[in-house]
Amino acid sequence: MPSTILVANRGEIAARVVRTARDLGLRSVAVYSDQDIDSPAVALADDAYSLEGSTLQETYLDAAKIIDVAQRAGADAVHPGYGFLSEVPEAAQAIVEAGLTWIGPSADTIRQLGDKISARRTALAAGVSPVPGTTDPVQSMDEVDDFVEAHGYPIVLKRSDGGGGRGIEVIRTEDDLKAFAAGHAMAGGDLDKFFMERFIISGRHIETQCMRDSHGNFAVVTTRDCSVQRRHQKVIEEAPAPYLPEGAEETLQTWSKALFDYTEYVGLGTCEFMLTEEGELFFLEVNPRLQVEHTVSEEVTGLDLVEAQLAIAGGGTIPEVPEVRGHSIELRITSEDPAKDLTPTAGKIKSLEWPAGHGIRIETGVRLGDKVSPEFDSMIAKLIVTGPTRERAIDRARRALGELDIQGIATSTPVLDLIMAHPDFNGTNNYGDLRVRTRWLETEFLPRIDLENLGQPGAGEEDSEGGIAAALRTFTAQIDGRRHRITLPESFAGLGAMFQSGIGSLSDAGQRAGAAVRRSQPRRGSRRRGGESGGGSAPVGEALTADGSLQSPMQAIVVRMGCEIGQQVNEGDVVIVLEAMKMEKYIHAPASGTIASIDVTVGQNINAGDSLLHIDTADTADTAVTAAAEDATAEDTETADKTEEAAK
Repeated sequence: MPSTILVANRGEIAARVVRTARDLGLRSVAVYSDQDIDSPAVALADDAYSLEGSTLQETYLDAAKIIDVAQRAGADAVHPGYGFLSEVPEAAQAIVEAGLTWIGPSADTIRQLGDKISARRTALAAGVSPVPGTTDPVQSMDEVDDFVEAHGYPIVLKRSDGGGGRGIEVIRTEDDLKAFAAGHAMAGGDLDKFFMERFIISGRHIETQCMRDSHGNFAVVTTRDCSVQRRHQKVIEEAPAPYLPEGAEETLQTWSKALFDYTEYVGLGTCEFMLTEEGELFFLEVNPRLQVEHTVSEEVTGLDLVEAQLAIAGGGTIPEVPEVRGHSIELRITSEDPAKDLTPTAGKIKSLEWPAGHGIRIETGVRLGDKVSPEFDSMIAKLIVTGPTRERAIDRARRALGELDIQGIATSTPVLDLIMAHPDFNGTNNYGDLRVRTRWLETEFLPRIDLENLGQPGAGEEDSEGGIAAALRTFTAQIDGRRHRITLPESFAGLGAMFQSGIGSLSDAGQRAGAAVRRSQPRRGSRRRGGESGGGSAPVGEALTADGSLQSPMQAIVVRMGCEIGQQVNEGDVVIVLEAMKMEKYIHAPASGTIASIDVTVGQNINAGDSLLHIDTADTADTAVTAAAEDATAEDTETADKTEEAAK
């Protein structure tokens, strides 16, 4: 086993790996970007080195910097965590060639399985059935048209190097296909990075946590269900996968072993499958790394999967897998604002209180006072709850969510609580089982809840009259020995005076009788909206400013350009593609016109409200006026002719 581990990652997974290293008496080395200098992982590690940069490309994705730090720090192994370098075969190979141990599968295995097209070919060779689709990159939109003609809508196009919900485009209609072509088949686009599959409309996302050592020993640790998803990203995961049809678990075990044996896989990895309504299983992909949701498999077996990774990397054997006991659920706590359609947000954590108690585990990379940056993933913590049964785990999750208190940034916790309470998830429906499918959250659940009144407003959010939208806070007060819950606007700065002047008195850390006040999870208050004739301004990014500027609706990175200076664009055309916290956002032209200037470049970090480009609509307007005048002249001429004819 290695003696000094450099953790080439950040956030909760970096802290997670450091803790296991310390449990085993191993030295740990953290690396950090400018924003992460005070992060928990950096504080926990025995040593920490700056990567001297603020973007992913400058820091965690720079393999040369990682190798340099490892050598300077005296590390003999690199743990990539997940994301970042974990699925970059060139990084794995460079680290090994530098004389370091790569804690993960080999570069060749990553090439074979990390690329989704190659993984499909491998599955077929291993006797495993993938979702019906293609095994070669798309070369033209004609190929896509032919695939649609053969399979019908819907289809899905996936980037071969995608992951974490990125690079997945579901095509349901011809309009969707046109939008995809506009975003990816344009000059400089990435069409040739995609392959096609038949889209399974209703299915469950089932996976197996697997491990295999260099001696050929293989085991499936547990199954997992990851069907609660949004934007193709997992939101809630649980182990073991509940309500599997007869024979499914045996097939999952057989196919997983076939994939790992065929590729001579050494390390931990996850095989992902789709389970259809008819009970059919189809292979999706292999993630050749540790998964975010590995924690639930640990909780129901007692294994430390990072420890298993270290043992395998050192030439050891896989541990014996205990029988699964109980049920575990992981809820991803993200800095996404429910009232803004769960758009990623940034800000400073002003108050933080984690839940505690039996069966509750918190994995996080943030602390009180930390600033959540738009540069990185929106997940700020994982809440893992475990109970003797699935029902008990759900009850425990609801209790834990009620105790969780994060102030300063909007989070997804109110939505998670509603999911836990929903009969389709908790099994209290008429079917008596899990009715959640991969599209359930987006098509059945979210459209039926009032997102507007969940969460807290982002900094500086304004209502239609220009005022700051009012947030509500719920307080717990003790008045004359009796407990009360009181909800008041956050702007009530005179709350203490109000209590002291008539209702009661605020307790000072419990030292005197009166009212003890505790802030709970914030809720969004209602806000006034302008009517149809109101003068409220259009949301940023949905209209041009007076000078023709199209502004960014969010903090993001520019990933693709869909236009060039001087180009004529029509209203609705994709002009720029942004990415924030692994979510792509298409920016459409809000009006027809000519691209007068482009104010950003690909790879640039931008803030909400920054100008992306300018569109000159004057030519379009002049053309429209001229056309209208010509139509009017023609109409007048026709009327005059008819009048003259009638006079005759």
